[in-house]
Amino acid sequence: MSIGARLKLEREKKGWSQFDVAEQIGITNAVLSNYERNYRNPDIHTLAKLADLYQVSTDYLLGRVEESTPNQKDSFGADWTDEEKEIATSTIHAYRKKRAIGQKGKH
Repeated sequence: MSIGARLKLEREKKGWSQFDVAEQIGITNAVLSNYERNYRNPDIHTLAKLADLYQVSTDYLLGRVEESTPNQKDSFGADWTDEEKEIATSTIHAYRKKRAIGQKGKH
């Protein structure tokens, strides 16, 4: 599977539009579209941002491994409920979105 296909698959798993993802990592949706269609490859910094956002390894996105999160331990405690995990995850995504918007203003 190509890097573009993996990027699109991970975005769709999250239920996000290209615009949502592009805004969160500070690129345009046209650039993300080019990545997903394999017209261009993301630079190393953008690749890292995408991996962090999708919570997968860069090796997975690059096609070096087949599992998206090999050997990754659940970062939540064993006693966390699904609802608590969902709230924590959505809070992190909101923070990353706010941070990405703030970084746009610095350039």
